[in-house]
Amino acid sequence: MDNPISTRCRSHFWLVVFTLFVFWYILLYVYDWSSVPGLTRNVDTKSHANSSALPNSNFVHVPSNPNSVTSTKQDSNASRNVTDVIMEEEEKPTKNISSQKDWIEPVDQIQALEKESEPLLRRNGAENGNEPKESCAGRYIYVHDLPTQFNDDLVKQCKSLSRWSDMCQYMINMGLGPDLGNPQRVFLPTGWFSTNQFSLELIFHNRMKQYECLTNDSSKASAVFVPYYAGLDIARYLWGGFNMSTRDKTSLDMARWLREKPEWKAMRGRDHFLVAGRITWDFRRVIDEESVWGNKLMVLPEFKNVTMLTIESSPWNSNDFAIPYPTYFHPSNDNEVIQWQNKVRRQRRRILFSFAGAPRPNIEDSIRGEIMDQCISAQRRCKLLECKNDKNKCEKPLYVMKVFQSSIFCLQPSGDSFTRRSTFDSILAGCIPVFFSPGSAYVQYLWHLPRDFNKYSVLIPEDDVKEKKVNIEKVLNQIPKSKVLAMREEVIRLIPKVIYADPRSKLEKLEDAFDITVKGVLERMEMLRRGIREGKNSSFDIDEEYSWKYNLFGTVDKHDWDHFFLRTDRGRY
Repeated sequence: MDNPISTRCRSHFWLVVFTLFVFWYILLYVYDWSSVPGLTRNVDTKSHANSSALPNSNFVHVPSNPNSVTSTKQDSNASRNVTDVIMEEEEKPTKNISSQKDWIEPVDQIQALEKESEPLLRRNGAENGNEPKESCAGRYIYVHDLPTQFNDDLVKQCKSLSRWSDMCQYMINMGLGPDLGNPQRVFLPTGWFSTNQFSLELIFHNRMKQYECLTNDSSKASAVFVPYYAGLDIARYLWGGFNMSTRDKTSLDMARWLREKPEWKAMRGRDHFLVAGRITWDFRRVIDEESVWGNKLMVLPEFKNVTMLTIESSPWNSNDFAIPYPTYFHPSNDNEVIQWQNKVRRQRRRILFSFAGAPRPNIEDSIRGEIMDQCISAQRRCKLLECKNDKNKCEKPLYVMKVFQSSIFCLQPSGDSFTRRSTFDSILAGCIPVFFSPGSAYVQYLWHLPRDFNKYSVLIPEDDVKEKKVNIEKVLNQIPKSKVLAMREEVIRLIPKVIYADPRSKLEKLEDAFDITVKGVLERMEMLRRGIREGKNSSFDIDEEYSWKYNLFGTVDKHDWDHFFLRTDRGRY
């Protein structure tokens, strides 16, 4: 049985609780606090301040898609603008809310603010896939559905793509090639592939299939993508004595097919773009002679209007733009990129400089022989990975990345042409590239590399090396340690910009080479449209011979680099 005393105590306890509840209810809901001078304003201000900090507030937009830093900043500014309006309203004299009319005015003000915020909130909903993609305005891309002879059939005929290696192994994994794994812990457990340097067309096309702003309505598109694998096409006929008709056939068929499409007629192809995954010289046969190299894809009238994306562009033409060679690293998420950046940042580098390559005795002006001699003379200060014989280690990612990861500087002289895939391998390894001509990178990858080339690289004029006026080891040794550390950090920051993410996934916060390329293309298309509206026939009012200078410096005035781009040098390429 219950003790009578404990029973009375419980009764008194519940009586106290009930009394406190009634008292709290009267204070909160019955008493008119607005009659207390100055208190209403303070309470309301605190309420607004708190509401503006809530993630689900109607006045503050937290972007759900962090891919674009610019977008986040704009959204943040929009949030502050709305909050500023709220605070301005609070600065007005506080009214005694005692009538229905007094309640209506603040409600109307809030509704006005919500209406002002509506475009911002609608954009957030579109990013979440809840509403139409208004964020795609100005970013829509239409992709031509080409006959398979222009792309898929070329992949199926992979055994004919190279005379020296089986290209079929590089077509797997959407063009990434075989999975490398992580031998000797040189790479990461995932994201590394044995990717061929000429596989870009397949990789880019597969990435484009995942692009968030594709459209089937070409009238809405800001750009039109042509998934013609031009590099794979011409690779079949560059060696073996094939005649011009064979080399040109598919290109001419492609031009004919495009001309007949309504999408082409809208701007005569000026809004079209195409990725040709080889150097520009494979597509620029300007003379119809059997002995002249390549086909004439880029000199056809139709393709002079098309924006051509190549792994090396021409300094003397305005319609092709260089984008990075594919590397061995194709991450599937942001974390893999960050992990790799941290890995190369911690790497111990015992070698001052290194070179991976072979001499070019058949090229009169090549400085590779002199570079290799200087490397050998430097002994332990330089590592030479010579590309020769059947055991060519330069073709094996493990050896290349091991050398570059242990080096402070990586030499990148021109080879058969201006550029090298090795440039991007060195950046990937956190190794500072050393160039001997501005044509190797500075006038090439304008969308992907900083215009201030001194921030991430060293330039030693090739003429000084050729004439033995410079000692590479001494030049590099004289760079202050603080400068070297800053340059290496800049190189490491560039890594996301020069890699192509796995087409089966997408980076969330970081932009890769594909994202940056698409942005560059869309900006170019807008520039072309603006030129057409202004009555211009071309995006350039200058001689194409000076395209390299105009694109980089915005002027065609005399420059110290002019001797690097004398037209007579073109015979090398």
